[in-house]
Amino acid sequence: MDTAGSRPKDDVSLPKATMTKIIKEMLPPDVRVAKDAQDLLVECCVEFINLISSESNEICSKDEKRTIAPEHVLRALEILGFGEYIGEVQAAYEQHKNESLESPKVGGRWAKEGGGGGMTEEEAIAAQQRMFAEARARMNSGGAAAPAAQANDSD
Repeated sequence: MDTAGSRPKDDVSLPKATMTKIIKEMLPPDVRVAKDAQDLLVECCVEFINLISSESNEICSKDEKRTIAPEHVLRALEILGFGEYIGEVQAAYEQHKNESLESPKVGGRWAKEGGGGGMTEEEAIAAQQRMFAEARARMNSGGAAAPAAQANDSD
């Protein structure tokens, strides 16, 4: 049984149940996936994230910065041969920025229930499901259109 308490301190991956649910949501409803295939998919996702994070960190260090910025991630995708993902990543980032501007924050943290306009757990789950559906639709439609501006954005 994989509980949060049994994971190493430096393991910041999503819980296995969450990853399994994401995999099931990304597939057509009539497709079944064997447990070992699910485990393999989860491991591939984790390795992909580690690869991108590591390359982004190297780029960040070469730029003599202390915080990985979106442009570091975009350059890492290009360097590692995943340039075809850049349009979708930029679109998702723009959506995230827009939603972050619309979401209330209190003291730099997301507002808690009763904290003056924060999302309830149900609202957060509904928003998450909507974002998964939008991402799935983008993925199934063959990707987003090419972005108007590359990493020259001064945000």
